[in-house]
Formats: sequence, C-alpha cells, structure tokens
Amino acid sequence: MYKELGIKENILNLANEVEEEIKPIFNEINKTCEENSLKVLQAFRKNNISDMHFNSTTGYGYGDIGRDTIEKVFAQVLGAEDSLVRSQFISGTHALTVALFAFLRPGNTMLSICGKPYDTLDSVIGIEENASSLKSFGIKYEQIDLIDNEFDIESISKRVKEGNIKLIEIQRSRGYSLRNSITMDKLEKVIKIIKDIDSNIIIMIDNCYCEFVGTKEPLQIGADIIVGSLIKNLGGGIAPNGAYIAGRKDLVELAGERLTSPGQGKEVGPSLGMNKSILQGLFFAPSVVASSLKTAVFSSRMLEKLGYNPSPKYNEKRADIVQTIAFGNKEDLIKYCQGIQMGSPVDSNSIPEPWDMPGYGDQVIMAAGAFTQGSSIELSCDAPIRPPYVAFMQGGLTYEYGKIGVLKAISNMQE
Repeated sequence: MYKELGIKENILNLANEVEEEIKPIFNEINKTCEENSLKVLQAFRKNNISDMHFNSTTGYGYGDIGRDTIEKVFAQVLGAEDSLVRSQFISGTHALTVALFAFLRPGNTMLSICGKPYDTLDSVIGIEENASSLKSFGIKYEQIDLIDNEFDIESISKRVKEGNIKLIEIQRSRGYSLRNSITMDKLEKVIKIIKDIDSNIIIMIDNCYCEFVGTKEPLQIGADIIVGSLIKNLGGGIAPNGAYIAGRKDLVELAGERLTSPGQGKEVGPSLGMNKSILQGLFFAPSVVASSLKTAVFSSRMLEKLGYNPSPKYNEKRADIVQTIAFGNKEDLIKYCQGIQMGSPVDSNSIPEPWDMPGYGDQVIMAAGAFTQGSSIELSCDAPIRPPYVAFMQGGLTYEYGKIGVLKAISNMQE
C-alpha cells in the first residue's frame, strides 16, 4: 500500500530507523498527554457535563447553559478566572484583534517584546496602514526584538521603567519568522521581571499552537490573558471554527463587551449547535496535540538525515506544534508542500501553488487537505516564497496519518 501511494522503499527504510531512534521522545510526549487528559477530564467532571450541555440556542442566545458551562471548563483547564469561548470568533487573529481593541484606549502604548507579531496582525496594529487599525485610533505600537532567541531583558526593563506601557504582547509561536518559539521557562522569567517593575501592565499571550504541548499554560506563571484558536490545538480537529480568550475576569468581561456590545457582553451569543463539537474537541485535544508533536519530531529527524535544516531539531525542547524545514531552494519547498497535499484525506488531487494571499507580503503556498478549512491542527504545511525557503508544518490528527503525509512529501520531493 505504501508503494501504491508512491512512497519509495529507501524512505520507508529510513523511517524505520528514525522511529527506533525517537522512541524515548515519544514516551515523554505520552506522559504529557496523560497529564493533560487528566486535567481535561477533571474539568468535565467538576462541571457535571451532561447531554443537556449539547443543546443549541439561536437568536440572542440568552441563558445558553451549554455555552456558559463550556467557558467554565476552559477556564479550569487553562488556569483562568474566566474565559470567552465562542464560534463568533472567525480566527485566532480575530480573537487577538478583539482583545487588543478591548484592552487598549487612545493614547495607550502596546509593546511586543519578541519582535513583530504574525503577519496578519500588521493591519490590525497599523504597521501596514489601515483606516481601522489600532494606530488609526491613536494607540501606539513599539517592539523589542529577541537577541539570539532570548528576551532582551535589559531593553525590556528599561522601557517598562520609563512607563506609559498599557499592554505587553508576547507571541509564543514563531509565526513566519525564523526565531525559536518561546518556552515556558523563558516566559516565566520575563513575566516576573515585568511584574516586579509594574504590576499594572497587562501581559497578553498569543498562545496559538502552544496549548497542551506542556503541562502548564501561561496564566499559571503570571500572564494576565491568553488567546488561541479552536481550529488549532484546543479544538482537537473537531471544532469547525471559533477561538477563546481566557484569563483575568475583568479583562474577559471587556473582551466580551467588545465581541458583542457594551452592556450585553458574555450574556449573549447563540451557540448554534456548536457546544458538542467544542466540548468533544477539547476532550480529544491532549491526544491530538501529542500526535502533532510526534509527527513534528518524526519529520524533523527524517529531514535532518536527508541533509535539510529543521527547527526544532528532533531532540530539542518544544513550545509549540510547529516544525520548520529550511530547504534552501524554492523547488524542494514547493514539492514538499505539494506532497503534503497529496498525502491528505481531502483534496489530495489538488496541487497547491504559490499565490498572493491577503494579509501577507510575499507569495504563499499552503497545503492543507483538511476537513475544516484553514485548520492547522490537521496536517498542513505552508510557506512564504522567500529565502531561505522555509516551510512551516504543523498538525496531525493521528501520528499514523501524519507520518504517512510526511513520507509522501519526502517521496514527492525526491522524484
């Protein structure tokens, strides 16, 4: 059957060698999965999840007990005082936008301390001119870059002491940059330094791609608010859309009033039949994230042995599910992405090509044969077409499907 799929014998032999080598890492991933599964199950049990919570509301959504209980479950799992978990969020970028507009006011300053955030926030912040940006409302933006993948503690401390910073944004995952993702130990250190200088600063974490990679979340080490997407880790490949904002109760209330309207906030918003999918997705999320991590570890070692430059390396500590591969040339990059598409369950006969995608400065190729459009907890691979031609791969609902997709991509690249 591998032969029928076009996967070469030499690649299969290499895969067998690699799987033996990475068994100890898989064992550690399994332990993390078990601990996170216990956490999720306890939240379901404590909040007495039952069939009635799967019911749906329409219209205004007043008194939606399922929706309200879901937000209690997410809060417990993430270590938050409260959470806002809604299908009305279109994406992680939308949830981040709602949060920023909820917390910032004209004259305030937002500071990013890990360089420029993900490309789709350029128009939100005003890095790229937009009449609806934070900048257009008189909200200032500053950034401090990482130095050799470390927070620039000296510059951060100096700027915080100068004052007039309302919110500090930290994007844990790398986005389309080539820096490393932010580990929890580095995050905890910088949060403590900031809070010791000014405890009133809001520390907001873009947690996309990072949930359940470890056993702690940023709220448990001092962050005020975290934001993520349900078509990434916490949706478990089942939630068809949505996102969450979780953390301090007062901040979650502000976000609710920005998503809906002042005076209504979290009290409105129909679930439209989504409650069961959101709960079931969260229930499966620890296992799905573990599968994504295993797929990333496997691909990293395979491609390293084939002479490419993956990051993280297979045995490095991980903060998210994203695996990058520097191919060094456009042809291998495109072939690899096209192979991921060929090894997908949906639209496997489609051939992705680079195109001018809204919100991005370079042409982008995106491979995602996913059940949910844009889902990146399902195996996907995308890349801006620019040197050093790095692919950003993530996801894998099961390790077996993820492995097959990677093998198909490598075989396609070698044809």
